[in-house]
Amino acid sequence: MNIRTIRNFSIIAHIDHGKSTLADRLLEITGTVDPRKMSSQFLDNMELEKERGITIKAQTVRMNYQADDGENYIINLIDTPGHVDFTYEVSRSLSVCEGAILVVDAAQGVEAQTLSNVYLALENNLEIFPVINKIDLPNALPEKVKAEIENMIGLEGEDALLISAKEGKGIKEVIEEIIRKIPPPRGSGDLPLKALVFDSWFDSYHGVVALVRIFEGKINSGMKIKLFSSNKVFEISQVGVFSPQMRECSGLSAGEVGYIAAGIKNISDIRIGDTITGEANPTARPFPGFKDIKPMVFCALYPTQSIQYEILKVALDKLSLNDSSFSFEPESSLALGFGFRCGFLGLLHLDIIHSRLEREYNLNLITTSPTVAYQVVTKKGETIRIENPTHLPSPQDILRIEEPYILASFHLPPGYLGAVVKLCEEKRGMQKKLQYITENRVNLVYELPLSEVIFDFYDRLKSLTRGYGSMDYEYLDFRESDLVKLDLLINGDAIDALTSIVPRKSAYSRGRTLAEKLRKTIPRQLFEVIIQAAIGSRIIARERIVPLKKNVTAKCYGGDITRKRKLWEKQKEGKKRSKQIGKIDIPQEAFLSVLKLDK
Repeated sequence: MNIRTIRNFSIIAHIDHGKSTLADRLLEITGTVDPRKMSSQFLDNMELEKERGITIKAQTVRMNYQADDGENYIINLIDTPGHVDFTYEVSRSLSVCEGAILVVDAAQGVEAQTLSNVYLALENNLEIFPVINKIDLPNALPEKVKAEIENMIGLEGEDALLISAKEGKGIKEVIEEIIRKIPPPRGSGDLPLKALVFDSWFDSYHGVVALVRIFEGKINSGMKIKLFSSNKVFEISQVGVFSPQMRECSGLSAGEVGYIAAGIKNISDIRIGDTITGEANPTARPFPGFKDIKPMVFCALYPTQSIQYEILKVALDKLSLNDSSFSFEPESSLALGFGFRCGFLGLLHLDIIHSRLEREYNLNLITTSPTVAYQVVTKKGETIRIENPTHLPSPQDILRIEEPYILASFHLPPGYLGAVVKLCEEKRGMQKKLQYITENRVNLVYELPLSEVIFDFYDRLKSLTRGYGSMDYEYLDFRESDLVKLDLLINGDAIDALTSIVPRKSAYSRGRTLAEKLRKTIPRQLFEVIIQAAIGSRIIARERIVPLKKNVTAKCYGGDITRKRKLWEKQKEGKKRSKQIGKIDIPQEAFLSVLKLDK
């Protein structure tokens, strides 16, 4: 195969700017999908993706196209998500491309994630060309968006193609521009095999299936390969491409993108970012791999039935193979039994993983309240990373507690600026930049504690800006803060799953609100339930759930009052005994109430 006729590219955009719709039109114009089988968001084949209208997992598809110059080209599209929580997925996809299409909404203009994805593409030295989508909308302002592209991104706005992916306008021009502007891959098929694993998943028939980009050499069915991470040797059982379904082929050569199966049954034998080479003629140096992403939001997942623990463990193993930014480790709780403490990149990432576990593996799960990772410096000079609030050392051993900060960038219309500034100040933010990009667009930059953002921040931002505000963030560092551990006690027993680390100045109000929420959420029992919020040994809030009553004197239709008193005393003793040995089932809503504190 002639490497000059191969093009590898990604489509990058802010969420909901029409990236998936453009991919649909490219599949149609190249004849890759039969028109009878075509559906909207074709590459978003996960049920959750179609429900929410977002791309979660990067997909790959190979298209054949005869250009105006008469040459037949192979075009590999490596699709990317658009939400900030899946930035790691985007960076992996861009690492195997030579170019990218930047899609910008003609009505919304350049938004936060647009800039973030452009910077990722520039880091990978990709050729980028802009496309302005949704020109069919009545409020589209393509000329204004061209100016934004020039002023904010630095690309030539005048060169931007004007298209409507929904109506199919300008799609042929886009594909011709891909061939003209994006350079062909470099590399030679005569060199030793050097391939990069940029995605993988578990198949019950083939074992681990790896998505690879061949940079040098060739890979064929029956060939013996070596994995650099585990130094293990496997024999290739199947090689193929996605067009868009899995289609087996004889082999792949330098510049191509496809999948391989080699009967790898152990998930730990291969990882994303691994280098594959030939056993007989190995390459000298592996790829550096992808940088390790540290999860910043943590919560625990517990099965509602203990018999589902092993099923949950296998499910988490398979999901971590497919998503290397997700991590987990075993954990036990006195209140909830055995489960796993999991790490995520953000709240949407958490929500997606939780939904996939329940849908794909038929699990019923309890999710504890999300927290962030803290750093504790002890009086002995040790620095400890705390991912679970219950592991916080006692106050007399702590010198200081540090929490993670982020640099948040907001793009919004000027009319909503005051409300967003008030929100950021309320969340302990420090303003760093305020810039009027155009008369209808403001860029606001704040440094914020991540712990404040994982609560209801994003929902309130969307509500305050009526959906017109967008947000992107990057991690900065850990900074010292005045924080305390807030415990929730039910009948004197601390519920470790509801423990949190909060700022001292808001601990009292948060403790009171949370105790009140729990009182409304936990159902009444046959005995009295006392809910308390505590900082150390000091109780700061108390709520009482009144016990269910049974009229034990209903059968007494007369006689002396002492008979009734005797029955009431007997009932009181029974309730006291029930309170000592009784077990309270805490519903899932109680854990979610930690997130949804009313302001």
